[in-house]
Amino acid sequence: MILLSFDIEEFDVPLEHDVPFAIDEQMEVSIEGANRILDILRDKQVRATMFTTANFAERAPEVMRRMVAEGHEVGCHSYNHWTYEEGDLGRARQRLREITGQEVAGFRMPRMAPVSDEEIERLGFRFNSSLNPCFIPGRYMHLTTPRTHFMKGAVHQVPASVTPLLRLPLFWLSAHNFPQWLYHALCRRTWRHDGYFTTYFHPWEFYPLGDHPELRMPYIIRHNAGEGMCRRLAALIDMFRAEGAQFLTYSEFLTSKIPSS
Repeated sequence: MILLSFDIEEFDVPLEHDVPFAIDEQMEVSIEGANRILDILRDKQVRATMFTTANFAERAPEVMRRMVAEGHEVGCHSYNHWTYEEGDLGRARQRLREITGQEVAGFRMPRMAPVSDEEIERLGFRFNSSLNPCFIPGRYMHLTTPRTHFMKGAVHQVPASVTPLLRLPLFWLSAHNFPQWLYHALCRRTWRHDGYFTTYFHPWEFYPLGDHPELRMPYIIRHNAGEGMCRRLAALIDMFRAEGAQFLTYSEFLTSKIPSS
């Protein structure tokens, strides 16, 4: 089983590098990237889980209508990607419900940052995918956490997939920078070992960042951005299809693991 997911958000990465970038410009990049993702998924007949900020949803209603019409699951990615305030999770979930008409069962914190498990459970989320169980200097130190899905209270935790032994992360940066044959081999190995595989991408990765030096994006982010990532996402889907894998949304996956009584 393959669980593709996407963090549908404002493109605020330039702000991390002290580059002023207005919200309208952030949205222009992310809307273009989101539509490229949806084109690929439509052409490959794959449905995915879209962890979306309420801010993006409010500013891009046409993209949200397309997501819902094409059968994708919408999860919550807080209200704004750049800032966080108390109460954002509940407000964001309610706003996404209003915009999509979906229940919004899942949550992922921006940047996979720590989030209160008690708050997630109190708000009634069914699953939380805010854990990358690996070590990345300056970002994650999760070498002792479970690397596959597990329960915490009443909430199902679904970490991003990492390799079984060394916990090499198989997320978006790996897809950009590993040789494609190596990335595919590691993904296949992890899928066969764990019985499922999940990874995540962002819409701005599918925008030609290499054509915009003014944004000062590090090489590891702009490498293969735009058409390169469109080809790599399509190739990843084709590889798993050739292996006979089934693509599911997170809610479908969890229902298959924990059937309702």
